[in-house]
Amino acid sequence: MTRLFLTLLLPFALSSHPTSVSAFPSYSYRSLAGLSTQELQEVIPSLTISELKPPPGPLKDTSAILVNDELHPWKPTGKDDMRGPCPGLNTLASHGWLPRNGIASPSQIITAVQEGFNMGNDLAIFVTYAAHLVDGNLLTDLLSIGGKSLKTGPSPPAPAIVGGLNTHGVFEGDASMTRGDDFFGDNHSFNETLFDELVEFSNKFGGGFYNLTAAAEFRWHRIQSSISTNPIFSLTSPRYYTAYAESVFPLTFFVDGRRSQPRQLDIATARGFFEHNRMPHGFFRSNTSWTLGHIGGGMDVIWESHPVLPGRNNGTINSYEVDPDSADFTNFCKMYTDFVNVTVKGLYPNPKGALLKALKTNLDYFYTPIRGRCEKVPVFTDIL
Repeated sequence: MTRLFLTLLLPFALSSHPTSVSAFPSYSYRSLAGLSTQELQEVIPSLTISELKPPPGPLKDTSAILVNDELHPWKPTGKDDMRGPCPGLNTLASHGWLPRNGIASPSQIITAVQEGFNMGNDLAIFVTYAAHLVDGNLLTDLLSIGGKSLKTGPSPPAPAIVGGLNTHGVFEGDASMTRGDDFFGDNHSFNETLFDELVEFSNKFGGGFYNLTAAAEFRWHRIQSSISTNPIFSLTSPRYYTAYAESVFPLTFFVDGRRSQPRQLDIATARGFFEHNRMPHGFFRSNTSWTLGHIGGGMDVIWESHPVLPGRNNGTINSYEVDPDSADFTNFCKMYTDFVNVTVKGLYPNPKGALLKALKTNLDYFYTPIRGRCEKVPVFTDIL
């Protein structure tokens, strides 16, 4: 990740926050990233600061169990419920594994993805705290998985602002499987055209199923499509990693754990998750606890079919240039280091008091699953 990546990331991160703090009363779950010192001084006293408890441990029972059960029935999204660009979290909220309003603590999210999908503890902690550090409120310990279409300004109203997991270039990003690029105006809603392409590739390369072969071809197609249509297309760390991870996740978490052929996702089930945030009737979670290592292996298979190095278009279509400073699959620890030193520090350049303490605590939790694999980054040591 480079200084140029930060330059590209910060406008999007800042655009997810209001220009007038008083116009938005929802800071109990909205991120404080990017706010000025004056705005922080206005907002923080109005918040109830929570105790930041350590993340939950791994499941004792990691077998395939019924998760679309009587205690977790699907319910349609309520008018005040938050949904965003992640179909997995949307589905867990619509089934009540997460609070149905879509606002949860990191511990609730970690518990939900483990119990509802059988995500491994290390993976659950790593991705949840990475998301929380960018898109969550570190003082209240709450994160929205999406956002309502909040409007402000004089009549006619200003464009909608979508909060939650929507900081562009981190988890949400270009070349998504079923969401459009931010450049085209809607990066969070289900896109029928893109889903139809997923179906086409599944039929052509997967024998009617979305599998690793179809995933590899579709990932390549989505990258090439964005290169040829989006003049500001970007595929640098950390989005470089999450783009490939999102190609693997449906094969690990959306496939019934009783299937004799794992990693084969049928189209009807895929539509249920991607469009309707809904598990099939009688759905069993995976019979494997999917760890960072498991997901990384799947990402390697997909990448090796059509190797693409991190980079971006330079302002015109078909101008993709490799970024030699971005982390790639040969150096996972650089992704971690740059995420802390560039992304997080860029969003919180001068934290003080309770916010500084919360940042350090959340960064400690984020590092937990990779302790022993990567050297810990000392951060904010220059701030008292």
